[in-house]
Amino acid sequence: MDLTSAARKLYGVAPEEFTAARQELVKAARQEGDAALAKQVGALRRPTASAWAVNLLSRESAPELDRLLDTGADLREAWSAGRSIGGLEQRRGELVDLLVRTARRLAAEAGRPLRDPAVREVEDTLHAATVDPDSAEQVREGALTRPLSHSGFVPAGFALAAPVPSEDDQAAAPSKKAASKGATARPAKRSEAASSGRKRAAGADSAPVRNPSAEREKSRVAERREERARERAAAAKRAEEAERRAEKAERLLESREAEADDAYRELDAAETEVERLRADLDAAEHRRDQLRRRAERAEKRRAQAAGAAARARSASDNSG
Repeated sequence: MDLTSAARKLYGVAPEEFTAARQELVKAARQEGDAALAKQVGALRRPTASAWAVNLLSRESAPELDRLLDTGADLREAWSAGRSIGGLEQRRGELVDLLVRTARRLAAEAGRPLRDPAVREVEDTLHAATVDPDSAEQVREGALTRPLSHSGFVPAGFALAAPVPSEDDQAAAPSKKAASKGATARPAKRSEAASSGRKRAAGADSAPVRNPSAEREKSRVAERREERARERAAAAKRAEEAERRAEKAERLLESREAEADDAYRELDAAETEVERLRADLDAAEHRRDQLRRRAERAEKRRAQAAGAAARARSASDNSG
């Protein structure tokens, strides 16, 4: 197992299963004796719902995603060369729509239907992948933790420049020019009459008519918009704080689980040592018993020999 394969496996699971799956991979790396890999895997962050959905696309809809990313490469090349990008823009839009629908379907089938904000983030990420090659590579790898975005229309790395007109644009240019020339060649009398009419109407139109009801409604709409914007900002802040707390809790959990793993390993080592010492003790006791029996037999033979010697001396004395 390496970091790439671990990340590929990890970012394919549902977000609520991420922490448990990551811990399993960390344990596997430790069991293989790769502490550095275990630390790298433990540092991988849980993806948001939209990032997880895009990661699903790289696994379940890779051909369509590759077509979109190839279209993005063609779009960047055409833009840098100053060629027309109208057809590429249309193709990109169609593929983005297709992939967004696919992401919604895959997420729903996985039991985690996407909400509208997440759907918009999926769309933004796909658009970013078509204009920025680094974003394209991240999307292709399928290990996003956050949605991507790219501000502006111009592909990343290119200066703003007007593309060369297409053949259709060039063909339409003379007719547009002729229409413009015809418009400026109107008779002077018609222009003077229109000017005179405008002057007569100026007096009547100089004082705008106020509509207090419409102004109040406009003010209420603006206030509601501001209130919704404040609510969205507050909700985003709460979500960010909740995410930070969740990540902090996850890091604490990982730390405690690592401590528990270390303690279990030490316990296993101690139990192994106890078993070894018990085996040594059993062997030593068995050896002791053998030596005791041997000593007893030797003592018995010594006693027998001493008795025989005593009897032999006694018989010698009697014969003398």
